[in-house]
Amino acid sequence: MWTTLTDEALRLLSELIRRPSVSREEGAVADYLEAYLREQGAAPRRLGHNVWCEQEATPSDARPVLLLNAHIDTVRPVSGWQRNPFEPVSEDGRLYGLGSNDCGGGLVCLLLTFLSLRRERLPYRLVFLASAEEEVSGRGGIEAVLPELPEVAVAIVGEPTAMQPAIAEKGLMVLDCVARGKAGHAARDEGVNAIYRALDDVAWFRSYVFPKVSPLLGPVKMSVTQIEAGTQHNVVPDACKFVVDVRSNECYTNAELLAAIEGQVGSEVRARSTRLSSSRIDEHHPLVQRAVALGGRAFGSPTLSDQALMPFPSFKYGPGHSSRSHTADEYIERAELSDALAKYHAVITGRGVDEG
Repeated sequence: MWTTLTDEALRLLSELIRRPSVSREEGAVADYLEAYLREQGAAPRRLGHNVWCEQEATPSDARPVLLLNAHIDTVRPVSGWQRNPFEPVSEDGRLYGLGSNDCGGGLVCLLLTFLSLRRERLPYRLVFLASAEEEVSGRGGIEAVLPELPEVAVAIVGEPTAMQPAIAEKGLMVLDCVARGKAGHAARDEGVNAIYRALDDVAWFRSYVFPKVSPLLGPVKMSVTQIEAGTQHNVVPDACKFVVDVRSNECYTNAELLAAIEGQVGSEVRARSTRLSSSRIDEHHPLVQRAVALGGRAFGSPTLSDQALMPFPSFKYGPGHSSRSHTADEYIERAELSDALAKYHAVITGRGVDEG
């Protein structure tokens, strides 16, 4: 069974790689997946470039809904590619191509798992969702689709985790800050230098540690990543702009962090968004426990995914390694796809990996 499914996963993933799907340009891949699901006898639905399919249910079906989610968009290829990023190449047990690892491998394995189990009576009612705009946290992605889905109880997100359950994930908040001063001639003792005012706040962002530390995700991390000031060498700058990348743990909401920061710094602070929250699922959740029983180790992930927009328990669990994501000559291994297919079936059904 797994050999046949793995062959189909490789074929399907190769077709996806051939269709460029940079964020907000995923139409060709969405078209292909929608047609593929119809060919398999399923009844896909679509909103923008998001494609989903629900396991059939009667009106009285009270089973909790399990969402199987992975994204179809990719980042733009980096300059170091030695191969054509849009031409799938199989070599030494690996499939090379843009999006193969992040997260085409998880996508095709979850899709085939859904199709192979959709006629079974399971503890959960399955919904498969191939979402768009994940790489840019776009509002046309999963956030737009969730209101169209049945109420979700829990989700498996097919990001590359080497099939280890990532039960917590850091959130993200980007801050645009402005320190104000007063312009003057640099040769005279006049004006108020906005750069000097900004330096005090930059030092605070660098050194301050929020007191609540997560056992899985560690402390909140704040990094000043961009700075801009001045118009010419002989003018005291009246404004200094800088950007702060804030990675939240599950101990704080982004709104709480924003309020605390505003109370500590002198600069004007504006959050681009507070919607990308940290997430956590109970380590004793039955799906997580099944993943652990299959040799998994629960951990906290520093990278952002569509989990940030899910108002229900979820965990990342997928083939491949996060370290390969967004890199040149990205690849996934055939053995990783086979392992994922077997473990997805076992986690969802409660059967062993050899039972199929």
